[in-house]
Amino acid sequence: MMLVESLLSVDKSSQVPVYLQISNGIIRYIRQGTLKPGSALPASRALSTTLNVHRKTVVAAYDELYAQSWVDVIPRKGIYVAKNLPDVAPRPIEKAVMKHSLANKTSFKVDDNRIGPQRMFVGIPDGNLTFTEGFPDTRIAPVDLMVREYRRMAGYHFTHKYLMYGPEQGSENLRNELARFLGETRGLHVTPGDILITKGVQMALYLCAQVLVNKNDIVIVGDPGYNGANEVFEQAGAQLAFVPVDEHGIDINAVEAICKVKKVRMLYVVPHHHQPTTVTLSSKRRMHLLELAAKYQFAIIEDDYDFDFHYTSGPILPLASADYYGNVIYVGSFCKTIAPGIRIGFMIAPQNFMVQATRLRRLIDRQGEHLLEEAMASLLKNGDIGRHLKKANKLYHERRDILCRLLQEQLGEYISFKIPSGGFAIWVKYLHDLDTAIVSKKANELGLSIGAGLDYYYDKSVRHSFVRIGFASLNEKEMLEAVSIWKKAIMKCLHLA
Repeated sequence: MMLVESLLSVDKSSQVPVYLQISNGIIRYIRQGTLKPGSALPASRALSTTLNVHRKTVVAAYDELYAQSWVDVIPRKGIYVAKNLPDVAPRPIEKAVMKHSLANKTSFKVDDNRIGPQRMFVGIPDGNLTFTEGFPDTRIAPVDLMVREYRRMAGYHFTHKYLMYGPEQGSENLRNELARFLGETRGLHVTPGDILITKGVQMALYLCAQVLVNKNDIVIVGDPGYNGANEVFEQAGAQLAFVPVDEHGIDINAVEAICKVKKVRMLYVVPHHHQPTTVTLSSKRRMHLLELAAKYQFAIIEDDYDFDFHYTSGPILPLASADYYGNVIYVGSFCKTIAPGIRIGFMIAPQNFMVQATRLRRLIDRQGEHLLEEAMASLLKNGDIGRHLKKANKLYHERRDILCRLLQEQLGEYISFKIPSGGFAIWVKYLHDLDTAIVSKKANELGLSIGAGLDYYYDKSVRHSFVRIGFASLNEKEMLEAVSIWKKAIMKCLHLA
């Protein structure tokens, strides 16, 4: 017995619970053969005294060992290393099978073009500052409030039900709170049954495309536009029809011209802070678009990913708030409200579409993360999300103004831009025939990661001079340094440095 007590040690500062340190330590010595099958283990009181831990901690460690079949408990005698230990040694496989498993291609046919290549996230070099293309500052995310809700739920006697399967449309509590929240902030008169919880906007777009689009269906998108949506529609078999984007949003006259000669199945639009140009679709164009959708019977996917962030004027209500004919599918997300890693999005649509989308959601992902959704429901109900939005709006408004001032003062002769009314980014145009990709490369070498401007327009062979610059995720000190590096990169490209 003294052997076990002398071998084990615990680190109370470790993030690993002490009882697991004890049980894992004993398992390690069993595997090594130091503790033989049938060996007696110390009594819980004796071991707790030696390790200077509570006796219940040792009892929990022994319970863990018993649950994993590492020990036998003999009444009125004690605890012993199991004689029939769990089989944990890896088994060798036949050489022929091993050889085949190392092949880099399958022996069955795979269509290498079924899923087209997508832009991969390129890792940011360590130490680099980053101008994202428009993300919130994760450092101000209310993670502590989220953790508080998890802890609170841990004490509820009914929490176990959230660890079982829940509603396929998502947490009922979250959908109730979302219905209230969206009614107050966006004028959407919806019920919980009208809402499907998704893991962000991207999943919602995928569900829409798979439910609606058949091979060669026409889907209208803006150009420049959001490449992530275009890829989803094309993968579903759509033919993309492009319309230009100006300072008032997508060109609705161009949409109408397409509708007159082709049967349009769907139109995708980002009416607030269009991705990537940041422009807002005007009220006149919104009403015209709804009329066209009703006349030509096509679906509108309204992506309102950052509706909650406005700085200089009140938001225009979503298309969905004036959709009297059932043409609009409204999608949004908390990934921008809180942080990209908090994967909660939502879709609002008429019932017949909602049934199909929910059935498809069930096929690819039985349901969302129930505990996370319940925590989010509590944050909405308590007003925590509303308070966070107010603080974030104030902070991001200040950061927008700081960056716009810096750009005008430091880079005014090299770039042009308009101050965005909301959102997280600025749409910048390079002057003097600067090459976006070369500027990006030079900046990266100097310690600043900045977009190369290659994915905004569908035709990648045509060179454009725009880049999208996020301001929300950097503080003032970081912005000062980032703009200084950016200027050096530009001047190197112009051979002025």
